[in-house]
Amino acid sequence: MPAASSGPGGRGWLLRLVIAFCFAQGAVSMARPAVSYRALSLGADERAIGVIAGVYALLPLFAAVPLGRRTDHGRCAPLLPVGVVLISGGCALSGTAGSLAAMAAWSGVMGLGHLCFVIGAQSIVARQSAPADQDRNFGHFTIGASLGQLIGPIVAGALIGADTGRTSAFALIVSAVVGAVSLTSLWRIEHKRPEAVRKRAERVPVLGILRARGVPAGIFISLAVLSATDILTAYLPVVGEHRGIAPATVGVLLSLRAAATIACRLVMTPMIRLLGRAALLTCTCLLAGLLCAGLALPVPVWGLALMLAVLGFCLGVGQPLSMTTVVQAAPDDARSTALALRLTGNRLGQVAAPASAGLVAGVAGVAAPFVMLGGLLLVAAGLGVRQGTRGTPGGADCLRGAERSAGPRTDPQPEGVTERS
Repeated sequence: MPAASSGPGGRGWLLRLVIAFCFAQGAVSMARPAVSYRALSLGADERAIGVIAGVYALLPLFAAVPLGRRTDHGRCAPLLPVGVVLISGGCALSGTAGSLAAMAAWSGVMGLGHLCFVIGAQSIVARQSAPADQDRNFGHFTIGASLGQLIGPIVAGALIGADTGRTSAFALIVSAVVGAVSLTSLWRIEHKRPEAVRKRAERVPVLGILRARGVPAGIFISLAVLSATDILTAYLPVVGEHRGIAPATVGVLLSLRAAATIACRLVMTPMIRLLGRAALLTCTCLLAGLLCAGLALPVPVWGLALMLAVLGFCLGVGQPLSMTTVVQAAPDDARSTALALRLTGNRLGQVAAPASAGLVAGVAGVAAPFVMLGGLLLVAAGLGVRQGTRGTPGGADCLRGAERSAGPRTDPQPEGVTERS
């Protein structure tokens, strides 16, 4: 790979990418609760809602690795408008769907669009960021997602009224328009990739990528953090109902969590300089695990607010640093595929974690899923410790891993191209 840099024009491409991601994620975050309300108006029960939500996560599983392969051997930018079109189309068609089967199908299209956009965007950040800048750039990139997750549900809640069938359809049309706005920022984002680098790219087996030191740990940490965020969003309203906390207060608590995540990503670089990536991952996963388990306790609302603020801050570390961990651990010719595998793990977590949480809640009560999440995050913290004791993977180790997995590399090094240090 060529030595990555910020490229011509500084980091303007990153700002445009963050803006586009904010609108795309905002559209999805608006649409997902609106889809549930729309499905309920069509006669869906809890099981049907679960199936529709599951299709959103399951359908993209089959496309993640092929899309990553394509991106490793070509350009990343074309995936972004394709993703936006699929997101907006899925949102709009969900708003006009007249059956639950159609709702499920268009939910899957929306999920596929989100996957396309995220694989393309993450690959651009990995490809165009110098190794020393990857933590910072991935942190800034995920601010777009956090802003969308913060604003989207609030707007959807404001649009959906008593007549949920009509207002949820309107909210889905609005979310389609919001998604389409991201197209206005998708210009001059990807720098031209040298022809010599494109020709030199080799196909690395998936098992070779998964065997690279650091890749499985990065995938699991990402899965644990995302599962914690999803279950927190789904089950805090249930806990609030049992403890007599008003829905508006629960909404404020969830927004507080999202705001703390954004704040964390704004100060990611100084935290890494102070502690190092492995120590930061370990400490935040450990603290997040303890706080998740603590949510099962009957604490007052002000205590919940404090715990969720600290928890949101800790959870903000896992996603961007797991991206960097996977990118720097994977062979150079398989970075996009490794990121796609990470997203596959995320999707599996989005399917398996809520199902497991439902089983645990049915047996041990509504607060029990938070204890389960605490255990999951403690395992992630243990993996962070192992990464720290082994040292940060990357550089020559990654290259040797690629050579072992994909065979010897005989092409001469192009002039002016240096290996990643």
